[in-house]
Amino acid sequence: MSRGVEWEIDPTLDRVRDLVDVLGDPHRAYPVIHVAGTNGKTSTARLIEALLRERGLRTGLYTSPETTTLRERIAIDGEPISEERFVETLRDVLPYVQMIDGKHPVPLSFFEVLTGMAYAAFADAPVDVAVVETGMGGTWDATNVADGAVAVITPIGLDHTRYLGDTVEEIAGEKAGIIKPGAVVVLAQQPVEAAEVLLRRVVEAGASAAREGIEFGVLGREVAVGGQVLRLQGLHGIYDEVFLPLFGDHQAGNAATALAAVEAFAGGAASTGEAGLEAATRIAPGETYIGGDDRLDPALVRSGFAKAASPGRLEVVRTGPTVLLDAAHNPAGMAASVATVTESFGFTRLVGVLAAAADKDVAGMLDQLEPVLAELVVTRNSSPRSLPPEELAEIAEGVFGPERVHIADRLDDAIDRAVGLAEETGEYQGAGVLITGSVVTAGDARTLLRVGEGR
Repeated sequence: MSRGVEWEIDPTLDRVRDLVDVLGDPHRAYPVIHVAGTNGKTSTARLIEALLRERGLRTGLYTSPETTTLRERIAIDGEPISEERFVETLRDVLPYVQMIDGKHPVPLSFFEVLTGMAYAAFADAPVDVAVVETGMGGTWDATNVADGAVAVITPIGLDHTRYLGDTVEEIAGEKAGIIKPGAVVVLAQQPVEAAEVLLRRVVEAGASAAREGIEFGVLGREVAVGGQVLRLQGLHGIYDEVFLPLFGDHQAGNAATALAAVEAFAGGAASTGEAGLEAATRIAPGETYIGGDDRLDPALVRSGFAKAASPGRLEVVRTGPTVLLDAAHNPAGMAASVATVTESFGFTRLVGVLAAAADKDVAGMLDQLEPVLAELVVTRNSSPRSLPPEELAEIAEGVFGPERVHIADRLDDAIDRAVGLAEETGEYQGAGVLITGSVVTAGDARTLLRVGEGR
């Protein structure tokens, strides 16, 4: 951690390339499914890993940021590596890290070292396949030393504009950097301007595209107790009666994207068909991607998705009143969360707790929250980037009005205050608390509420 915060990047892959080179190129010891995007990439990566593991493969999963412990970021067979193995891996790579530090004017960053550790841990396991989520962007992300056999791009929107560009096209260009020659590219539903950039990169790289809403997608879904039941169109067939223990249309889309990625990985072959961007965007359904003929075992898909989890993504952690944790940290993510809360929970009184990073579009998130919240408690989380509660309250009052906004200096006090406000009417059955604004906020709340202890 003394190597500096991971969101301050020096855009080059030279250092991390040198690191994996002296480590013996561990990232080439197994195939990689590479996941980038603005929203939904962690959930999608987890869903991909769940399906792969259900097929009997030994999996590595690299995600960020963590919700509770740093070890979550490096998981093998669905479990974070142990404290002992984490320390052993760091000690193993540290001499090589120090060697590379001496070769460059800028030392390896925290995220670069952690990425090297993940690739080394997966090779040592060894895993059959690694699902690797980018930290930020794509082209210059440390994970991009690996060449993904399958590249997955989840929905793109405006986020990290200080580093990735202030237009959707610029951000899409950065995310498109994970698309490598010959890869199968699984594209979730995208804004038109992002789709054009991504498809152009597909053609330039000689890759092939499978697009949500064309080659694959959600054919139907019904809200169910504890989640939803889906009918999914995969690349090679239709999968009915798929229970997903996650809420919302966006998670259904993540599941369809994950399914297509695993089908593409299992197929193992791709073709761009006709040449050129114009041709790639008008290929008939099923013609862009050419892989294996057989669909996945529907029973395997059902059992894999039924076991899926995505902590901190509209996660119910208490009842009476219902307390939800959500990691939404930009307006698009918050809009998806608000739509899901409205569809799946039916609260008569919902109180929000918000702690967000200072560099985020806080006003945009508040605009999404205002219609569904009776009152809002603003606070801070444990990140040094957290916007001070007083500044957050000033912005919130412009959206909610002063009478609906409350300030708490600490997250635990904010949660207590929100629970009290939710219960004020005495209608406990329809009361709820939504704790949101950041992955860090959701993770801090999980710790405070002791989620998962004793399991």
